[in-house]
Amino acid sequence: MGRNPFLLAPMAGITDCAFRTVMRELECGPVITELVSAHGIEYASRKTLQLMEFDETQRPVGIQIFGETPEILGNAAKVVQEHGADFVDLNFGCPVPKVVKKGAGSAILRDLKAVEAVFKSVRSAVEIPVTVKIRTGWDHDSRNAAEVAKIAYEEGLAWVAIHGRTRAAGYSGAADWDFIAEVKAASKIPIIGNGDIVTPELAVSRLRETGCDGVMIGRGCLKNPWIFRQAMGLMRSGQVPQVQKDFGRLFERLHQAFGLIAQGDQPERFVMLQIKKFASWYSTGYPGASQFRRTIFQHETLEATLLAVFEYFESIAALVQADTSGEAFLMGGHG
Repeated sequence: MGRNPFLLAPMAGITDCAFRTVMRELECGPVITELVSAHGIEYASRKTLQLMEFDETQRPVGIQIFGETPEILGNAAKVVQEHGADFVDLNFGCPVPKVVKKGAGSAILRDLKAVEAVFKSVRSAVEIPVTVKIRTGWDHDSRNAAEVAKIAYEEGLAWVAIHGRTRAAGYSGAADWDFIAEVKAASKIPIIGNGDIVTPELAVSRLRETGCDGVMIGRGCLKNPWIFRQAMGLMRSGQVPQVQKDFGRLFERLHQAFGLIAQGDQPERFVMLQIKKFASWYSTGYPGASQFRRTIFQHETLEATLLAVFEYFESIAALVQADTSGEAFLMGGHG
């Protein structure tokens, strides 16, 4: 983790190569790809290989993999190492049914012998560090994150990231940071906490109160992309720094970055959809956001979309974003 303990949480459909590059420019710590299928790696599918792409500015960067068996995950980890990633991250947290029903993602938390077998297989397959993202357990009555962390330590993993909900909880209720603190206190391996970090103040307080070695920020940076820079400033000086929330510059960078990774027959359409998606999230909590979202999704060209985005964000530049942390917001996409 180095000197920056505020990591960008991997989120399916969000933390692609372009977004990770922009977030690194905004001072987030280590980054991890969205989850990548070990089967997709085995078959060298074009879509899978695209998910694994990264650029040098993102280092340290990890590639997150999921799969059902120790053998296939070990083989996938070798490809991750050959691809040049700094570490391989195992997804034991995804609660999505299509992943879980195959025995992957958070399903493996029900079987500690399977957890151990995967750790052994992957750790022996590569020389780069191995990390894992988990939930607190399968359900409230079987919260076994401390046991998983113990196995991870014994098998030589680098860290364990814990999303503070069970698989059964999905994304409902509040992340249980007291439980994360208990696991940290009982563990010999570095622990990264994750869940409901939506302000720089929360990022720093969770880091300090739990004793965690880092915190992961997911949807919080989709409401405030400057949250990493603010959290680092708060940790260093005791005050949240005043940052220039230049949405115009932000969307220019996103436009450039998405354009660089656009592939296929309709690159402009891809970039337009990405801009619409991120503009919708960044508008949350600002006046007129609902109408703005309805309007931009009616535009059919990238040029019209960008014009509407620049006009809206310029109009709210001096306004304060409302606290929407109590509302359901992007409750999905990551483990």
